[in-house]
Amino acid sequence: MKPTVMLLPGLLNDAELWRHQVDSLADMATVMVGDLTQDDSIQAMARRVLEAAPPRFSLAGLSMGGYVAQEIMRQAPQRVERLALVDTAARADLPEQSERRRALIEQTRAGGFDQVMPGLLPALVHPDHLAVPAIRDCALAMALRVGPDAFIRQQTAIMGRPDGREDLRRITCPTVVLVGRQDTVTPPKVAEEMVGNLSAGRLVIIEDCGHLSAIERPQAVSAVLRTWLQGRAGQSGEQPHDEGLSAR
Repeated sequence: MKPTVMLLPGLLNDAELWRHQVDSLADMATVMVGDLTQDDSIQAMARRVLEAAPPRFSLAGLSMGGYVAQEIMRQAPQRVERLALVDTAARADLPEQSERRRALIEQTRAGGFDQVMPGLLPALVHPDHLAVPAIRDCALAMALRVGPDAFIRQQTAIMGRPDGREDLRRITCPTVVLVGRQDTVTPPKVAEEMVGNLSAGRLVIIEDCGHLSAIERPQAVSAVLRTWLQGRAGQSGEQPHDEGLSAR
């Protein structure tokens, strides 16, 4: 029987975020994508994913999905075989970050949701990718499918998330931390901090890539996740065999 991989999307993302990874990993795993649109707390999102998942599974989350993945490790660490934290962070929101989220919630409630993702996109992707239709259009379409009500729930959940830096120290399963070199939302220094708190963690930096790595550099992300599923990505010294990656 194939192992199961649960992939968790980020803010205003849906299963399309992971399309390349779902297809790439299908020969070696049963791939599921969690629904993070129904709840307004990270804890409730984690419970919903755990209810849908099999007793044992591997877990990867990008951005907000990474916050939920860390909460799953707090609620049910014994169920997770390996962990991938992608373009995410362990720290709680800073006051200025929460203030920006509240402003976007007010914009949405005032009828301006259609401008939310266009306004966020320059910070979410590498500058060279803003003009790439396959990346830009994918991000905009995902946001519209998620919709304003779910966006408000997601932002509320993100603002209420705990600081999980100390919790990382209790994670014992093999863990890979991926980050885009040009990610300005959760930059490499944030990923390095996470790896420093993990007992079995490994950092992989994806070159020429911003925050939405799964759609910006899909082949690179899929290559790392294949190695991770084969049981090597959590071991120090393993180098990914894919152009545009660096590891340490």
